[in-house]
Amino acid sequence: MESQQLLTLLLRVAVAASLASILSRFSAFQLMLMREDRTLVQRVKLALMFWVVYGASVLFRVLNQAKYDAVDLGLEGSLLSGMVGGYVTGLLSGILISIPAVVHGELMTMLLFAGVGVLGGLLRDLAPEKEDVWRFSPIFSLNPRRLRQRPYQLRLLFQLGCVFSIIFSGLLRVEVSHLRKDGVFLAPIWTETGWALAAYASSVFAVMLPLKIWNNTRNEKKLEAQQLRLNEARLAALTSQINPHFLFNTLNSVSSLIRTNPEQARGVVYRLSSILRRLLRNTDNLTPLREELAFIDNYMTIEMVRFGEKLRFVKDIDPETLDRMVPSMLLQPLIENSIRHGLATKVDGGMIRVRSYLADGRLHLVVEDDGVGIPEARLATLFEQGIGVSNVNERMKVLYGPDYRMWIDSKPGEGTRTGIEIPDVQVISEVEIPAAG
Repeated sequence: MESQQLLTLLLRVAVAASLASILSRFSAFQLMLMREDRTLVQRVKLALMFWVVYGASVLFRVLNQAKYDAVDLGLEGSLLSGMVGGYVTGLLSGILISIPAVVHGELMTMLLFAGVGVLGGLLRDLAPEKEDVWRFSPIFSLNPRRLRQRPYQLRLLFQLGCVFSIIFSGLLRVEVSHLRKDGVFLAPIWTETGWALAAYASSVFAVMLPLKIWNNTRNEKKLEAQQLRLNEARLAALTSQINPHFLFNTLNSVSSLIRTNPEQARGVVYRLSSILRRLLRNTDNLTPLREELAFIDNYMTIEMVRFGEKLRFVKDIDPETLDRMVPSMLLQPLIENSIRHGLATKVDGGMIRVRSYLADGRLHLVVEDDGVGIPEARLATLFEQGIGVSNVNERMKVLYGPDYRMWIDSKPGEGTRTGIEIPDVQVISEVEIPAAG
């Protein structure tokens, strides 16, 4: 008999952890966990989520006609809902969770669970810090140095208050059960002192474990958000390295043209203003290839004014690729590299070709030149040392993870070819988005 009751208590704790894990799998519940301040509608939705899981545990006990069965965690669920969501969530959850028991004739259960839900909301308000709710544990540190610290004293009082509230809720359940027909069914053994204390201990852990599980979910979501912000900051830093380098070279060209050909200088300034306008307007990491090529046209117009007939530019663009999304400022650093390192030192100049095509559900972009090429020893370290190439590679690594490919093929005296393969993502126009309802 005793071993059976002990197994029941251990099973209660396991069921509490299982129910918490089930809830944490739903993305809607995860979003609710990340909010501290919720609208009334959000509080009601959170209460419904608690009702589905913890109400099911009460229903299972009622249908099996068990007395204080291991799966019945309605009281603990009501308290948890208040601690997580506040008064409204706790009150509504308590009422909803108690419905199976009320239908079964345990009329006082609704009043008990609703009151416990409000008690959970009170605990939430009394927490020294909002995070202290998630740190609840019945195990305390009695280190004298920590005990002298005011913040720890407040946290310790809150933890003790939570333990007392759980025990107090258990005592209420015992008192209500004495009302028999209108009460919560408890087997006589659970009112005995020894087993009552064990039941209270299991309730404490049945509240603590879900909070720990949900806090782990919150921490994972926070890490994901921090990683996203880190990636965005990294992209911004990489882009800011590209823009000043490009502007520096362009302004050098303008300063030279002002002395030799003012008319051309005005044309270059106009092109430069178009480029700057686009840079200032565009804050997205991805842009349609059509816009990227328009940017390249302006850039190459400036460069061809600078190099004259020595520089030729050819585009071989598949029309179907024009509305595909590519990282902004993707091609310009590669073309700039071709000019500076491939063609600038070549006496008779050369040609730069940009190609785009679709193959096997992927977008392929190729920038090639017939310049002096890259020595094999330098080619092996280009992704680490080349400013333009490494920037492009790092940005695609942040945007696509492993789902991209970039390669460089070069032969001294023959030229260089740089290829990029990325996912085929089309522009979604507002017209293509279906209207709600």
